[in-house]
Amino acid sequence: MPVRLIGDGYVGLSVGIVLVAASTLAVADTLPARKAGLWESKTVSAEGNTTARQCIDEKTDELAQGALGAGQCSKRDFVKTSTGYKGETECKIGPILASGTSVITGDFTSKVHMDVDTTLTGIPNMKEPVRRKMVIDAAYLGPCEAGQSPGDIILPDGKIVKMPQGVGR
Repeated sequence: MPVRLIGDGYVGLSVGIVLVAASTLAVADTLPARKAGLWESKTVSAEGNTTARQCIDEKTDELAQGALGAGQCSKRDFVKTSTGYKGETECKIGPILASGTSVITGDFTSKVHMDVDTTLTGIPNMKEPVRRKMVIDAAYLGPCEAGQSPGDIILPDGKIVKMPQGVGR
């Protein structure tokens, strides 16, 4: 689920569930973990549509949270609703502050649907905050492909983004 930020030096911030999506799916103590295997995520936003696949194991969501936002999220509130979950997050990654809301539905075994609304401030060379709305639909495809490690993300161009060493392995 790449997130693209337009601004000098900030095109293609993409590592799976970065910023709000990471803080959304990765809250293992509040949200159920996704079923282990290969998941395909389709992200639709005003900036374009992206499809990526990720190899998930029972710890991937929890560990991704630690790798991407450990100690940097001042707010991570999720409430169970009658249809899923509603979340509010505020995370700082480098100079960028991401404040967001999300509505999450699905069974976490075969599908997950997220409506995410994020405001990004502190993007270098950007004077105004940037608001990003996206819809993410993730579907379970089956077992991970041969040679994949938990956390590996396959981008639309076929490139594989590996999780940092020690995370999810």
